Amino acid sequence: MKIYPSMLSANFCCLGEELRELNDADGIHWDVMDGHFVDKITFGADIIAAHREITSLPFDVHLMIDNPEKHIRTFAEAGADIITVHVESTNHIHKVLQDIKSFGKKSCIAINPGTSTDFLKYIDQDLLDSVLIMTVNPGQKGQRFLMSQIAKITKVQSLFIGDIGVDGGVSDETISNCEGISYAIAGSYIFDNDDYSEAIENLKLRNRLKSVFNP
Repeated sequence: MKIYPSMLSANFCCLGEELRELNDADGIHWDVMDGHFVDKITFGADIIAAHREITSLPFDVHLMIDNPEKHIRTFAEAGADIITVHVESTNHIHKVLQDIKSFGKKSCIAINPGTSTDFLKYIDQDLLDSVLIMTVNPGQKGQRFLMSQIAKITKVQSLFIGDIGVDGGVSDETISNCEGISYAIAGSYIFDNDDYSEAIENLKLRNRLKSVFNP
């Protein structure tokens, strides 16, 4: 299982320094918010581009924005390796996935807690690399993990053969409930820890132990 620290929980005064402390991560997760799809406004493409040279880790750019189809090129050119879009944010999710792939990037669809997985039946899976299950309501850091979303992991597995991730409220306690995932986005748990590498390893260890004792 891979761990992607969410920069939403990092110290905004020193994002570059924070990135340099995340060498043991498998990638970096950037939450882009527009004040419309979610209430907050956070990182833009210029911020992401400015930090691209600091690390070679993959950048997963999570577009919590309305009409993401207008901005795919911008974030692809800013240095995104993975572009995550919400199925709820556009009327043309299939076209958005085509656009992401046209720039040679990996594509991911995020699913809000209240959204059904049924739409996956109608997605051309050649266009989709991963599915991200939101285990909190998007837009705010530090929320409690929604146990109601655990059942979605199995549902997504039945409809999709690629990578499956979870995002929100991930800790060394909640990660043990997420059997079958390929990756997890973790924010507060990592950045509230004095040792980021230790926190990342703890998450992986707890997930592995769950798999060993519950084959």
